[in-house]
Amino acid sequence: MTNSGGRRDMNPWAKMALEMGPLIVFFVVNGRLGIFWATGSFMAAMALSLAVMFAATRKIPPMPLITAIFVALFGGLTLWLQDETFIKIKPTLVYCLFAAILGLGLMFGRTFLKPLLGAMLALTNEGWRLLTWRWAGFFLVLALLNEIVWRNVSTDVWVSFKVFGFLPLTLAFAMAQIPLIRRHEPPGVEHSGN
Repeated sequence: MTNSGGRRDMNPWAKMALEMGPLIVFFVVNGRLGIFWATGSFMAAMALSLAVMFAATRKIPPMPLITAIFVALFGGLTLWLQDETFIKIKPTLVYCLFAAILGLGLMFGRTFLKPLLGAMLALTNEGWRLLTWRWAGFFLVLALLNEIVWRNVSTDVWVSFKVFGFLPLTLAFAMAQIPLIRRHEPPGVEHSGN
């Protein structure tokens, strides 16, 4: 499928598989071979995922790209220094960066969620502003949660939480935004099933 800009759109299920695949690899390899092998496998899987995304759509979305850069940097430090702390603090720093980008954008009158989600959502300017503030706050909560978890549990438990905790929390948060989205839709937007 090609959009009006000449770029191809990716099937949402394929996109989700490409974004979740590296995490599943990380989890499985950690369980079998430990955190250092898992980190190297995670780095390779992230690179492969981005390559497949680019081959399929001729673009790489910003969030997976930023995450992949952090995985490469902190995964590399983890392997080079043989210190798992670096891969454990990576989510904290990524979530803080996302929160900072969204928050600073708002301070300068920009809603960076709109270019990312505007094809899927129609919102008023106030709706975009509120949704952006909420996501910035949620990313800070995830950063704090990552810090609490990795500092207080074993590496295996942290890996499990990283893979199976953050995604359900993110999906639940996204679903909780539906009332705000409905309140701030422009007039004339219809929903299927209404």
